[in-house]
Amino acid sequence: MKVAIVTGASKGIGRACAIRLAKDGYAVVVNYSHSESYAQATLDEIKNNGGEGMIYKADVSKLDDVKAMIRDVYKEYGSIDVLVNNAGIVRDEFLLMMSSQTLDDCFQLNVKGYFYCAQQAALKMFRKKAGVIINMSSVSGKFSLPGQSVYSATKGAVNSMTQTLAKELAPYGIRVNAVAPGFIETEMLDHIPVEKKEEYLKNIPLHKLGRTEDVANLVSFLVSDASAYITGQTITLDGGLSLWWILMILTSVSSNVHPSKWLSV
Repeated sequence: MKVAIVTGASKGIGRACAIRLAKDGYAVVVNYSHSESYAQATLDEIKNNGGEGMIYKADVSKLDDVKAMIRDVYKEYGSIDVLVNNAGIVRDEFLLMMSSQTLDDCFQLNVKGYFYCAQQAALKMFRKKAGVIINMSSVSGKFSLPGQSVYSATKGAVNSMTQTLAKELAPYGIRVNAVAPGFIETEMLDHIPVEKKEEYLKNIPLHKLGRTEDVANLVSFLVSDASAYITGQTITLDGGLSLWWILMILTSVSSNVHPSKWLSV
């Protein structure tokens, strides 16, 4: 049986990915750092569906925790075939009000945590000359909102890291891709006022929020043999939201640059 580790798998997108990969036949390691009860609930659903797995507490922003998790999982199952780097935090703060702690916390988990897990998992994947690493990015890595300078920077780093790791690990049969979700229905959106959500929906061509299962389905495809020739890519899953951003940019440019200016050169 193949083995998948999903970090931050107690809730939201991570939970959906863990459940889907278990349905695909993987023994799933449900990583968590605080919410043991939620992690156990994820594992319970996996087992109720006939799947196999375990929960594992580790703060992936700490290298020693990651080393211990990879070591223990490999000892338990004898293999690590898939890593889904999903654990992360969002701290929206405007530049002039931003604390150094926010900067450190976001990069420590969203960037260093991904790097630590990829590094340690790859060391085990080397032995089989096969493996898949999926990094959870965000549309904010390409098109940011005010107040998300740090979060956007961390996701931009994830996108660049994905490309570089794909090049480095390809000779060893290890593929690396990223998934960049837009607005997905998770607890992170619960604090957003209804009228604000409606405003977001107007800018999404499909006029609906994504589901965590939508992200999990894409992850399932990317770790499967059906995507064996895909590596180094960041795949956007946003209902067309990023198309709206591109349109706004083009509209802004076209409204400020009249064709006569091109001809006057």
